[in-house]
Amino acid sequence: MRQGVRAMAGRLSWGLGDQAVSSLSNFAVGIVVARGLGVTGFGVFTLAWVTYGVLLNVSRGLATDPLVVRFSGAADERWRSAVARSSGTALLIGLGSGALSVLAGLALGGVIGWAFLGLGVVLPGLLVQDSWRYAFFAAGQGQKAFLNDIVWAAAMVPALFLAAKSGTVFAFVLAWGLSAALAAGYGALQSGVLPSAGGAREWVSRHRDLGSRYLVENVSNSGASQLRMYGLGAIAGLSAVGAIRGGELLLAPFLALLMGVSLVAVPEAARVLKRSPARLPAFCLVLGGGQAAAALVWGLGILLFLPDSLGTLVLGEVWGPAEELILPITLSVTGAGVVAGATAGLRALGAAKLSLRAQLFASAGYLGGGLAGAALGGALGASWGSTIAMWCGAAVWWWQLRVGFRQYVVPEPDQPEEMRTR
Repeated sequence: MRQGVRAMAGRLSWGLGDQAVSSLSNFAVGIVVARGLGVTGFGVFTLAWVTYGVLLNVSRGLATDPLVVRFSGAADERWRSAVARSSGTALLIGLGSGALSVLAGLALGGVIGWAFLGLGVVLPGLLVQDSWRYAFFAAGQGQKAFLNDIVWAAAMVPALFLAAKSGTVFAFVLAWGLSAALAAGYGALQSGVLPSAGGAREWVSRHRDLGSRYLVENVSNSGASQLRMYGLGAIAGLSAVGAIRGGELLLAPFLALLMGVSLVAVPEAARVLKRSPARLPAFCLVLGGGQAAAALVWGLGILLFLPDSLGTLVLGEVWGPAEELILPITLSVTGAGVVAGATAGLRALGAAKLSLRAQLFASAGYLGGGLAGAALGGALGASWGSTIAMWCGAAVWWWQLRVGFRQYVVPEPDQPEEMRTR
């Protein structure tokens, strides 16, 4: 028992360390861009950023989420075969979506068009790099994911320096994404596996029972965030988009914790389910409650103790409009921590139908609440509208976990191992 807890703690520590590097790198990118481009330019960069988030979730839904659910702790040869097809799927998604982004950039023109043109160039590297991280955590090799993100962060230092000299959104997008492409190449060396684009069709087909639902679930989540930003920009202007992104950046250290835990949460929940199914609800409760408490402490600390001088030093002119958004954004992220516990449990159960139902409800509320709030009160109204919707969605997520756990049935002994989720 103690040995199992120590092993879990070790895997969790690598997840936290890896996400700390990733999130702090993203935080640094945000700070450099915000200071270099101002609130409007930062808003344009944010539109490309949230579009990447949607495409990243397409890749995770079809490629890496099935990998984590069905191949966590698998034998080496099974893992290597699965990773080749999974990363090949991510590569094809990056190439296809990158081509569409380039076409969109050419059609849009102007500074927004250049942002999407740059995004199209770097998408394949970004998505493949992310696929290695999940592959390593599925194998219990979090130290390799950590090292891969260190390579990405190190490569971004000179790249951002050159981009700052250029002072354009296009240059910053290239600096961020091409650094990820370097880390993606290093991931192939670390794993000894090359992405198999030819195996992508088989991968998607074989895991379509999970992948199709996770695709819709993930895209509805990130798509709601993207559409909220697009709608906010149309309703209140690009400066409002930059203000909300600036407020979110202040939560970056906690988001490092949230994302770091999420990297290992599903594999660990799957292990708990295999060892002792009765312990899964308690595991999810501790997971979600702990993250929510950490978010609340961090956000209130910023609200009460961060001086204006330091905020201005960090965010420049973005600090002023971002400051008034700290409270609703903190409460929203606290709700996201609560959701994370239920999400891990439903993923471990393989209850894709139930998690999809919860996510669709939550995403519709998040988008609707955000846009309604934007119409009533700009960036501040959008933040409060999304926060209220986030907590309503959290209640639905936990109800679906309760239903899924009740429906859980231990698989028959002769059922194929990789299909032992419902």
